[in-house]
Amino acid sequence: QVQLVESGGGLVQAGGSLRLSCAASGSIFSIAAMGWYRQAPGNQRELVARISSTGTTYYVDSVKGRFTISRDNAKNTVFLQMDSLKPVDTAVYYCTLYGTSINYWGQGTQVTVSS
Repeated sequence: QVQLVESGGGLVQAGGSLRLSCAASGSIFSIAAMGWYRQAPGNQRELVARISSTGTTYYVDSVKGRFTISRDNAKNTVFLQMDSLKPVDTAVYYCTLYGTSINYWGQGTQVTVSS
């Protein structure tokens, strides 16, 4: 059983930074790709960033150069460093673990960026 717990969300002014963390239980973390998604009110959930088990990263165009995804396999944790935040980044952020047959999701953490 895999459980994911996000933390680090909050309220920040435009131009500020936040660092999200996602702690995973289970023994498959080190061999699994991880991702961060977000969902704003009225919008579909969208992929923000993804990192493979070996550290290869992918970012959606809207966050390139501002967000950085990383992982610490020794601590079963994936991070999302968010800099130069904009009001359009306001959303609930979810981490996911890409399993072999299903994806596992955390409960989400709210990020609110004020203008």
